[in-house]
Amino acid sequence: MVTGIDCSKDYFDIAVLKDQKVVFEKRFTNDIIGFGQALGHVLGSHIAMEATGPYYFQLARFFHEQGQKVSVVNPLVVRRFSQMQLSRAKTDKKDAVLIAKFTALTHPKEWVMPSKEILHIRNLESYLEGLKARRGMLYNQLHAFEAAATIDARLNEEIKTELGHYDKKILNKEKEIENLIAESYAGLSQNLRSIPGIGPRSASLLIILTDGFKMFENHKRLISYFGLAPRIYESGTSVKGKNHICKMGMGQVRKVLYMAATAAIRCNKACKELYE
Repeated sequence: MVTGIDCSKDYFDIAVLKDQKVVFEKRFTNDIIGFGQALGHVLGSHIAMEATGPYYFQLARFFHEQGQKVSVVNPLVVRRFSQMQLSRAKTDKKDAVLIAKFTALTHPKEWVMPSKEILHIRNLESYLEGLKARRGMLYNQLHAFEAAATIDARLNEEIKTELGHYDKKILNKEKEIENLIAESYAGLSQNLRSIPGIGPRSASLLIILTDGFKMFENHKRLISYFGLAPRIYESGTSVKGKNHICKMGMGQVRKVLYMAATAAIRCNKACKELYE
């Protein structure tokens, strides 16, 4: 028996399949009351849901803590499965059924609850990214004012002071994250930073997004998760496209690794020779 769940901000839809047939469908509120109401209908089944922003996490944690088998699957993979099924209509109920069918066919691996340390650091990292985004918006606004020569000295000074505050907060938050990583993942961080081009920020991000590399059984799954697997395009003897990475994973990680790779090309002779 498998259960597919489609989560949104206020509610979630479930579809329970037994022998490839839908035996139960219902919508519940996405809160602790809805979680408890749904539990009795999914006991003993393999429960799967998509990793849809923050909306799935509390539900996945609840079922996990109740001893149920839970899988959290990549929405893009489910979308590709939907296309293979030639499914045209898209509703929350149909999505729940689709996720259940996908689970019955592919048996995705069981979800591992991230550690409390990782969850805390992820929140700090998310806050840090928000600080950087807001600082970037303010900097661009100042640049536009200066380019148009419409800003007076008082406003110019006020914006620059605010930018200074952002710089200080960003630096402090990066240091806090680095210290937390050093406390909980000192050995792993040290190993990562021994790689040419990998610095403190790159190492921290890799640890945060992989739960200390506990999420993967082998390097191939890690490469696929990050969207770094090569994609070869060939057909017959005449069609040979240029090879690319698939870019179906996490853009944030690819950006960090790209910067690390460019640094390694400049500073490491072996990496430079390989690149050239």
